[in-house]
Amino acid sequence: MTSFTSRTRDFIQALSGYRKLILMIIAMSLGIATDLNASSEEDVKTVAALDTKYQAAVKSNDADTMDQILADDFVLVTGRGKIFSKADLIESARKKEVTYERQDEEPETQKVRVWGDTAVVTALLWIKAAQGGKPVDYKLWFSDTYVRTPAGWRYVFGQASLPVPQAESK
Repeated sequence: MTSFTSRTRDFIQALSGYRKLILMIIAMSLGIATDLNASSEEDVKTVAALDTKYQAAVKSNDADTMDQILADDFVLVTGRGKIFSKADLIESARKKEVTYERQDEEPETQKVRVWGDTAVVTALLWIKAAQGGKPVDYKLWFSDTYVRTPAGWRYVFGQASLPVPQAESK
């Protein structure tokens, strides 16, 4: 290993200033990419709890908690192609446009994957509610993306499937 290290050192010393800088950037990039593949069990637990807290906030139309968890540039894309912003969801909660009986992840369906400062949560969600005076009762799959910020984990992007046919959601 010593000969490799001394050869590498000699090679780097022989390079011009720009080449050294490029080589250092490449080496640092490779090191950073390796760290991004690490997944911390603590991060998994934190994001799982945060996503569950978010679902509970939606269920109770708790706009303040939703505001704390959602990133300012948050976007939700539904299975029908509608796009909602953080402001849209907060306003809907404040107006109580939907009255939820259920807004719960189905037990044992939540899966959290963490890559560095990014986490994705997938789960099967059961929604039973009244919206615009009409009852709704369906399940859908969602993927929620969180990023670590200086202020903690924030929910930045959500994507939901179309409602799952009842025979397939059990």
